[in-house]
Amino acid sequence: MAVLEVERRGTAAWFWLNRPEVRNALNDEVMNLIVENLSTAEKDPSVRVIVLAGRGQAFCAGGDLSRMEQAAKMSRAKSKVEAGRFAKLLYRMHSFPKPLIARVHGAAFAGGMGLVAACDLVVASEEAEFCLPEVRIGLVPAMISPYIVRALGEQQARRYMFTGERLAAREAHRIGFVHECVAAAELDARVEKFAAQLSQAGPQALARSKKLLAKVAKAAITPKLGEETAAVLADVRTGPEAREGIRSFLEKRKPNW
Repeated sequence: MAVLEVERRGTAAWFWLNRPEVRNALNDEVMNLIVENLSTAEKDPSVRVIVLAGRGQAFCAGGDLSRMEQAAKMSRAKSKVEAGRFAKLLYRMHSFPKPLIARVHGAAFAGGMGLVAACDLVVASEEAEFCLPEVRIGLVPAMISPYIVRALGEQQARRYMFTGERLAAREAHRIGFVHECVAAAELDARVEKFAAQLSQAGPQALARSKKLLAKVAKAAITPKLGEETAAVLADVRTGPEAREGIRSFLEKRKPNW
């Protein structure tokens, strides 16, 4: 049985975490397969969107505890290398040029919540729950912390990282961590609607917008930043994608991308 299933739905590639017997806990095999399939999808122009989802009763319960127990017996240097694999996966997702949608149901705990935070859009079913329980077992949500703080905000991150309490999907939506919170029966339809909307955009425009967001999110608003953003637009609008997009708009037709 494949621990990661890849399903094509139109222009979207759905990555299904498929270890339902352990609530899709992450191990090296799963992480390596996500990275490999992201590389394949990046090179395929017919793939415009990635959806990350989980089989069974949960999205992802975090790291495999048996793996963590083994890591605790490693030397500090080897343990750092081991932890670095997950850090690299999160960064790959965060910097991936195509948009990623998290389709969340059930538990998204610890590293699972980190996966969600590294995605661009989050759609959760009403029964979904998020949790950062690491401190309760003497651990720290280290590699996921940059993404959690960006997605959740520093003040809310303090609460949920320190208390380890569960965050219900509706509350996660209210405080901005989740973009859409829907009934379980509507989850796939809402994800597919987002995927369709994203597929209508220029692929290069999306990639540049994602890179731009990473740059300006915490940047001070200064004349220099204004010059840099103006340079981005000047560069983009002279390119073939923008010319085609503007022409198609004026001609009232769909763009060729």
